[in-house]
Amino acid sequence: MTGVAALDAPGIALRAESLIALRRAALASGGEVPLASLPGGFVTKRRGHGQDVADVREYVTGDDIRHLDRGSTARTGVLHVRRFQEERDRVTLLVADFRPAMLWGTRRAFRSVAAAEVLSMIGWRVVEEGGRVGLLALGAGAPVAVPVRGRTRGMLDVIGGLVRAHDAALTLALSGEDRDPALEAGLTRVERIAPRGAEVVIASGFDETGGGFRDRIDALSQGRVPRLVWMRDETLRTLPRGSYPIRIGATRARVTVSGDGAGGDPGGILAGRPALVVDSGAAPEDTARLIAAAFPPDREP
Repeated sequence: MTGVAALDAPGIALRAESLIALRRAALASGGEVPLASLPGGFVTKRRGHGQDVADVREYVTGDDIRHLDRGSTARTGVLHVRRFQEERDRVTLLVADFRPAMLWGTRRAFRSVAAAEVLSMIGWRVVEEGGRVGLLALGAGAPVAVPVRGRTRGMLDVIGGLVRAHDAALTLALSGEDRDPALEAGLTRVERIAPRGAEVVIASGFDETGGGFRDRIDALSQGRVPRLVWMRDETLRTLPRGSYPIRIGATRARVTVSGDGAGGDPGGILAGRPALVVDSGAAPEDTARLIAAAFPPDREP
């Protein structure tokens, strides 16, 4: 297969229609709203005095009379009151790693493609819950940033940014670019895009993170909530120790297998923090269920 033809191969190319179609899988895996607090800083839904109605029920002594629901009261002849969801402006910045080290895979898809799928499913869940999403895509060339916006329009903008950034990453790789800028350097842009209090979801293989990566994550956590999604090709766990060549177009690189899975911790700990481990070769439906469990609707922030 020629370099140009490789851009259109399934699992290598990233197409907007595929990421849009993941909305169904992402929302279908939502499950029931948790009834109790979850570990890791995730909490269940809380009632408040926002503008979104949570439910309508019969009045009981002590309820705020200002919340009477006139329609239900008139229809039933019994006093009813509205309860409201707490107002929360959730902002999620999706960070995609499309550096050369992400442009390979042994099953189904490149790690870069699987990372885009994961971020798309998370993004669809965020906008469905009333939040806003933005994008920072990092590669060997210039980063691609999409401002934070809400609703379906915001998610479509993010998908457009993912496709543009991935196409640019593949084009650079085919031209022979194999330099992996340190991930920590790209993350310095996060603070310009994500407001304080935002959630920052980083999907990466976490190769070449840079010596200051842990400090960068710690700094982000001071005003934002970083969440790490570790994209791994679990096939490597079945291979003997060694160094294996990979190639895309004119670019050649090597993957080192140290015996514990792609040269990394077999668990899900990165920079001293828990990370969600995702197999890039897994079916999107299986990944969607994993995301639904790790990203419940009422997590903090």
